[in-house]
Amino acid sequence: MRQSGKIGPLEDFSAGDVTRQASARVTVATPGPGFTEITEAVAGFVAESDLRSGLVSVFCRHTSASLTIQENADPDVRVDLMTALDGFAPRHGQYVHGMEGPDDMPAHIRTMVTDSGLTIPLRDGRLALGTWQGIYLIEHRDRGHRREIVLHVVGA
Repeated sequence: MRQSGKIGPLEDFSAGDVTRQASARVTVATPGPGFTEITEAVAGFVAESDLRSGLVSVFCRHTSASLTIQENADPDVRVDLMTALDGFAPRHGQYVHGMEGPDDMPAHIRTMVTDSGLTIPLRDGRLALGTWQGIYLIEHRDRGHRREIVLHVVGA
């Protein structure tokens, strides 16, 4: 029988009213397939909102690009992730949908298995990301695009 982990007590518990919200859009020009880190843009939005606690929503308005939270220390991680996505949804598979080229349907599949939206807690006016975490837009198409990201924060 496999042993389960132990869950510790709640720490740093806080409660309060949601009193404000803010929203904005940011456009990201991607160079082509791969990861573009957008952590600083999201952190800048949070700073401008002047909220100290709450939730930040990051939403990609496209079906052939996506978002992820991933390691930001070693770029080899992102290379390996792209290799894995290439193997999972190859560009020249036997897809029915192909009106926009051989990279379009694999891009939709890759978006489906990653995320179009992320929610990140806000604590003490900062994104509550882990030490090695960054927020990335993943371009799944073979050429660069202009991708629109919608940001929204609610909190106090």
